[in-house]
Amino acid sequence: MTTLQSVPALGTHPASGSLPSRAETRDQLSRATYDLLVIGGGILGISTAWHAAQSGLRVALVDAGDFAGATSSASSKLLHGGLRYLQTGAVKLVAENHFERRAVSREVAPHLANPLTFYLPVYKGGPHGAAKLGAGVFAYSALSAFGDGVGHVISPAKAQRDVPELRTDNLKAVAVYGDDQMNDARMALMTVRAAVDAGAVVLNHAAVTGLRFTRGRVTGADLKDSTDGTEFGVTARLVLNATGPWVDHLRKMEDPNAAPSIRLSKGAHLVLKRTRPWRAALATPIDKYRITFALPWEDMLLLGTTDEEYEGDPADVAVTEADTAQILDEAAFSIKDQQLSRDLITYSFAGLRVLPGGPGDTSKAKRETVVTEGRGGMLSVAGGKWTTFRHIGRTVMNKLAALPGHPLAEDMEPMNRLPRKLPLPGIANPNAVAHRLLVDGPAPGPRMAPDTARHLATHYGSLAFDIARLANEHPELAERVHPDAPEIWAQVAYARDHEWAETADDVLRRRTTLTIRGLATDDVREGVEKLLADRD
Repeated sequence: MTTLQSVPALGTHPASGSLPSRAETRDQLSRATYDLLVIGGGILGISTAWHAAQSGLRVALVDAGDFAGATSSASSKLLHGGLRYLQTGAVKLVAENHFERRAVSREVAPHLANPLTFYLPVYKGGPHGAAKLGAGVFAYSALSAFGDGVGHVISPAKAQRDVPELRTDNLKAVAVYGDDQMNDARMALMTVRAAVDAGAVVLNHAAVTGLRFTRGRVTGADLKDSTDGTEFGVTARLVLNATGPWVDHLRKMEDPNAAPSIRLSKGAHLVLKRTRPWRAALATPIDKYRITFALPWEDMLLLGTTDEEYEGDPADVAVTEADTAQILDEAAFSIKDQQLSRDLITYSFAGLRVLPGGPGDTSKAKRETVVTEGRGGMLSVAGGKWTTFRHIGRTVMNKLAALPGHPLAEDMEPMNRLPRKLPLPGIANPNAVAHRLLVDGPAPGPRMAPDTARHLATHYGSLAFDIARLANEHPELAERVHPDAPEIWAQVAYARDHEWAETADDVLRRRTTLTIRGLATDDVREGVEKLLADRD
């Protein structure tokens, strides 16, 4: 591993200097009175903060852990219309999801999303026939205005050319449709940057220890910085509880007698090394309602997901042996055994879906967003899908504008007057960015490796040039963090100075893919911790 010299906090460009220190941010949060305090740095809270700041409100956003540190970085990494929703006749919902999916992947964040072809294998004795699935994928593509081609059916032999590990025994046909995928942690982080660019003040690793009340109304929160124990507070005219699986925990801070408003569903995933290249994903029906995915993602294979009710502490959610066995068993319906060896597993993760409270099977529950107002005036938002994160932000803002007495309406720009498809930072054609990184390498010294250039282009967009500039100015930062991964040390310094990374896990699990690849070795972790400690 490269021996890193001390690299103090660096400004990479006059327009994108280093972030303020945590002490400066705490002081700023403590001194001002905000229009809106968003508690919870998952994608729902982040999107709301982004839209609120765009509308002209003074916005603060805090999270007890890292941004996207829980459910929002434990998804199936998909932007999708929701093919299974056609089973329940939710045609309008699928069309709306497709609109949001296309907007994000084509206009808002084309540098962070990419199209992905899906194959639905139809096996003899399976839950669906070829004619039904063929009609289903045609209708699905029609609801997307055929923007990803026309859903159709192909032969098993043709499908196996794109997915060599596809099991062909008793395979009758394969239905084809298109969706998109992303790196959820990177998408969330870029949305945080967008919120800050719009004027929001944000701080991660700051846990709420209590709510502030004025004449019975929630008017802020007391917090504790988990990095050094500093206690401080934020005052706001309105507080939004966007804490995901912890939403009822915060509601009880407002009202100890608050009844439960949500239930939780656990979704587990496995990440495996690929034995051969995949040019398409598999979506295999398990029963009438459930599909198991096998997704080529980040040069690996992502398998999942499970869907079972969860009643424990959200902080304790983890992948169990039963989860692993279930995922591998279900994947074996359509994938050959050699690709499902446990020796190929590099990582596993589990997240919690937030569902509206009520009875019934969680796999059949609607992924809808619920906004409620508590006794002390705190708004709570929970549920929804990654695909519609922008829509959820607008929905919450419309709710804020319509509150009794309209406390914020006169200070905010209506949502219908704001740009509908405002891009996220770094927007650029990733192919063009990768090409420039390769062509415009440093004059002295080796050029950037193609896999590193591609990785930077598809995780940062045009911001990749700031990282390349860092690597040029500090040659030790141009080295790979691990020889088997595309990431370079400049990304660690950049995460420290520009992306709110405080811990090694922030860098290794969410700013980069090293943990997911199974490459967060002790040496790598030690090097990351050393570079993080060099901040001013």
